[in-house]
Amino acid sequence: MRVIYNEQMGELATMLGEMAGMAGSAMDRATQSLLQADLALAEQVITESDRIAEMITLAEERAFALLALQAPVAGDLRQVVSAIQIVADVNRMGALALHVAKVARRRHPNHALPEAVNGYFAEMGRIAVSMGAAAKEVLESRDPERAALLNEEDEAMDDLHRHLFSLLMDREWKHGVAAAVDVTLLGRYYERFADHAVEIGRRVVFLVTGVLPPDQEVSETERI
Repeated sequence: MRVIYNEQMGELATMLGEMAGMAGSAMDRATQSLLQADLALAEQVITESDRIAEMITLAEERAFALLALQAPVAGDLRQVVSAIQIVADVNRMGALALHVAKVARRRHPNHALPEAVNGYFAEMGRIAVSMGAAAKEVLESRDPERAALLNEEDEAMDDLHRHLFSLLMDREWKHGVAAAVDVTLLGRYYERFADHAVEIGRRVVFLVTGVLPPDQEVSETERI
């Protein structure tokens, strides 16, 4: 029974890493579709979201099967419960990339972003993609030190988000209400994507050490 459990847990961990990588790739393409008003890229993200959704469902089924059939306790139980929570975080990352692509599609053939904020979103996209790749890495390696570093990358995203909001509040904003709404929503999508990547890192730390990093609440990312 122990051998079977370890094999199934290993397969689930591999699947979680693959899904995190897919979410990062989706955000990469979504960002390019946004910056370039590229409808084909946006449609690709939207179409491939079904694949992520299928994997999410399969991962949930496998995690709950482990919980129900293997009756894990102590450290094993922590692994399974953490996996279930990570599935939810990866699901949200994929959904947020999808939201970005849908904004690009909705505004096509026009650009959704005023040129003045392109630089902000190019950098936010770069950080989001990097954090998606890092989330994949820590899920596969279970390295708690690398997982903890995700929080530092999130600080850069938060700084960009604050600067972007300041720009929107400036009286010199001249791009209209619709653009302001799009920029506000898009900025939030990137900021939340990064938050979910951080949460994956925190859950990996907990999975390995049994201790959550201080000063944050696990429930924070459940809000969106």
